Amino acid sequence: MSPPPAVPDGRRPTLADVAARAGVSTALVSIVMRGVTGASAATRERVLQAAREVGYRPDSRARLLRSNRTYLIGVQFEIQEPFHTDLVERLYAAAESAGYQLALSAVAAGRSERQAVESLLGDRCEALVLLGPRAPAGRLAELAALLPVVSVARRLRPAVPGVRVVRTADDEGARQAVDHLVSLGHRDILHIDGGRAPGAAERRRGYRTAMNDHGLADRVRVLPGGLTEQDGATAARTILDATPWPSAVLAFNDACATGLLGAFFRAGVSVPGEFSVVGFDDSRVARLPHIDLTTVAQDIPRIAELAVAAVTVRPEGGEPRTGEDVVAPRLVVRGTTAPR
Repeated sequence: MSPPPAVPDGRRPTLADVAARAGVSTALVSIVMRGVTGASAATRERVLQAAREVGYRPDSRARLLRSNRTYLIGVQFEIQEPFHTDLVERLYAAAESAGYQLALSAVAAGRSERQAVESLLGDRCEALVLLGPRAPAGRLAELAALLPVVSVARRLRPAVPGVRVVRTADDEGARQAVDHLVSLGHRDILHIDGGRAPGAAERRRGYRTAMNDHGLADRVRVLPGGLTEQDGATAARTILDATPWPSAVLAFNDACATGLLGAFFRAGVSVPGEFSVVGFDDSRVARLPHIDLTTVAQDIPRIAELAVAAVTVRPEGGEPRTGEDVVAPRLVVRGTTAPR
């Protein structure tokens, strides 16, 4: 067992404390902690052991500030979006592989996008990755004039100079969902819309196009919805109160689909017996055994990799890349869909 920390007054251990413990100079401790050459293997191990014993940890933020770099990527995300939570986890891995760290700032009921971004700018982030941003194009252009910006999951038409877009082919995902339901014999397929949420217009278009391609244009039904479980529960009540019922529902996302499933269960309606249900995102909730939701998976590792690369990999002295990277989705069939 290691001896207790040798800094009795409760202050933060310093290089000098480590040097005293190891019996070497402070300069030699600095060499070891910076990982540069100049210390033998035995001395390096003695210094690192002394650092563990006194509880010393290098202050990486202070070191970066002294070098006039922070190597911080600021990430704005919505605290109530399960898809954003999954994406943040992958962004950490992608950033660390590139030698960067993340600074997170959440958008919540009492905290606007502007507040979230201003906090990241205050942290001296070197780039911004905005998950599903809703800010107007003019605001995004203002930010892009200050630092590299990536918009994840929101298509920008027209393109905003300096802003790179990384998104899923949402229309293709909706088409895959409709193709799957039609292959099961469903014809009355309803889509719960995402309103003005990022990706909603593309998913709506993909649904309509697929229905048209299957000769089902006269059966297109789009119901106002949203991103939350409550939106799904509200849509379920509207569906059950109307006639005729559809036999299948494509929800805007997994949270909306989960709210729909819950309302159907409380009403005694069988899924997939009376309704087949498809979500979108393949978030963690979709994979829970008691949910077992058929859904359209977004390739989160690839999206995270492209988002980080867009702000860290640039030609020497070059400008940030504009344009977009579009990532293919895939359908994941589980237990909420069955033949009509």
